[in-house]
Amino acid sequence: MSELMWKSALELRDMIRSKEISPVEVVTASLERLREVEPKINAFLDVTEDQAMDAAKVAEAAVAAGDELGPLHGLPVSIKDLIAVKGARLTFGSRAMADNVSDVDAPSVARIRAAGGAIIGKSTTSEFGCKAVGDSPLTGITRNPWNLEKTPGGSSCGAAASIASGVTPFGLGTDGGGSVRIPSALTGLFGIKAHFGRVPVFPASATPTLAHVGPLARTVRDGALLLQTISGFDARDAGAVSQDVPDFLAACDRSPEGLRVAWSPTLGYGEPDPQVLSAVSDAVKVFEDLGCQVTEVAKVFDDPLDLMMSEFFAGAGARLRPVLESSRELLDPSVAYTLESALGQEMGDYYTKVFERYDLRNTVCDFFEDYDLLLTPTLPVTAFDVGNDYPPGRGSPDNSIGWLTYTYPFNLTGLPAASVPCGFVDGLPVGLQIVGRHLGEVDIFRAAAAFEEARPWADRKPALN
Repeated sequence: MSELMWKSALELRDMIRSKEISPVEVVTASLERLREVEPKINAFLDVTEDQAMDAAKVAEAAVAAGDELGPLHGLPVSIKDLIAVKGARLTFGSRAMADNVSDVDAPSVARIRAAGGAIIGKSTTSEFGCKAVGDSPLTGITRNPWNLEKTPGGSSCGAAASIASGVTPFGLGTDGGGSVRIPSALTGLFGIKAHFGRVPVFPASATPTLAHVGPLARTVRDGALLLQTISGFDARDAGAVSQDVPDFLAACDRSPEGLRVAWSPTLGYGEPDPQVLSAVSDAVKVFEDLGCQVTEVAKVFDDPLDLMMSEFFAGAGARLRPVLESSRELLDPSVAYTLESALGQEMGDYYTKVFERYDLRNTVCDFFEDYDLLLTPTLPVTAFDVGNDYPPGRGSPDNSIGWLTYTYPFNLTGLPAASVPCGFVDGLPVGLQIVGRHLGEVDIFRAAAAFEEARPWADRKPALN
C-alpha cells in the first residue's frame, strides 16, 4: 500500500473526497512507507504515529458524515524539528535540547491541523539549522535517497529525504539562508520560501530577520496547496504580512507568457560546476518557449556573503550563548566555532553590515523594476558525500556557507524564491531557482507550474541505493 504515497497530495485529496480511499488508509500507507525507508535515510527525529492516526480517524468520520472538508483533509505531513508542534519534542537537532517538548503549535502547524492534515512526525535538521547539510550530533546523518552516500542538503534534510522517498507528498521546512531550497535542489523537489512574513513564524526564530517557514513537495501544485494553507497574518510575528493571501493554486493555471525574466548564471560572482550550469542553461530555454521575455544578465550585485555571515550567525549565537557557555561539548564543534566567531563582532561593524544589507535590498528592488522574475542555478553543485560540512574545495571552517552562492542573498532581501528540479548530473538532481519581486509569489507559481508541465519530474523515483 505504500505505493499509494507516490501520488500527489491533490490526487490523494480528490480520492479521499470521492471516498475512493479513506484518510486512515492514506496515513497508514504513509507510516508504512516511513518504516520501510527510515533505516536507510534516517529522516525523522520522532514519529508521531498516535497524533497522525487520531487526526486520520477524525478526518474519516468527517468524510462519512458529509461534513465540509479542509484543504488538507486526511493528508500526511511532516514538520521540521525547528518548528513547534504541541506535545512533540522540539530539539533543534541538538543534544543540548534533547528533552525539550513544545507546549504550543507554531501558526503553520495550527493551520495544517485546522485544514485536516495529519502530522506524522518531526523531520531531522542540522543543529539549530546552522549547517546546509544533513547531520547533527543528536540524530546523526540523514542521507539522500538518490545516493545514500550523499547529503540531501540542509538544514531541512529530513523533510527532503522523506518526501523524495515517497513517505509524504509534502512537508514543512524552514529557510534562513536557503534551507528549503538547498535540499529541494539536491533531492529533486519543488521548494519555496514565500516573501518574508507571508508565513508567520512563532515562537521567534534565532534568526528573526531571515527566517521563513515553507513547503517542500514533489510537485509545484502540492507546494502551492501547502503554502496557501499556512500563509496569512498572525500578530505574534512582528514581520507578518497583513495583506490577503493570493490564490497560489489558481496561479499555477495561469500562463507565464509575457513575463520579463532575467537569467543570471552567476549573479556576478558565482562559480557553478560546468555540468550544473549546462543543465540549468538548458532549462532556461524552456521559459523562452513558454513565451517569457528572457534576458541574460551577467551581474546583479556583489557577493553579500559577509552580510549573511554577520546576520545569521550573530543572531543564532546570541540566542544560543547560554548553551555555548554551559554545554559547548554537546554542540556540533563546527557550529560552536562559527557561532563564537560571529559573537566576536564589534557592534559598530555589525551595524555597518545592517545598513549595507538595506542597500542590497534597494539594489535588488531597483533590479526588479525591469524584470518580473530572476532565474539562477539553485546551487553551484550537486549532492556531495555525507560527513562534509561543504563541498570539497568550496569552503573552510571560517566560511562554511560561501558555496550557497545563490540562496542566501534572497533571505537578506526577503524576496520570494523557489527551487524547481531541472535535470540530473551523474544521477543526482539539479535545481533551478526562480526569484520573484516584492510579494511576487504568484509569478513564481505561474512560471514554475508551466515549467513542470513542459519538463515533468515527479514520476522519476530514487532507487534508494
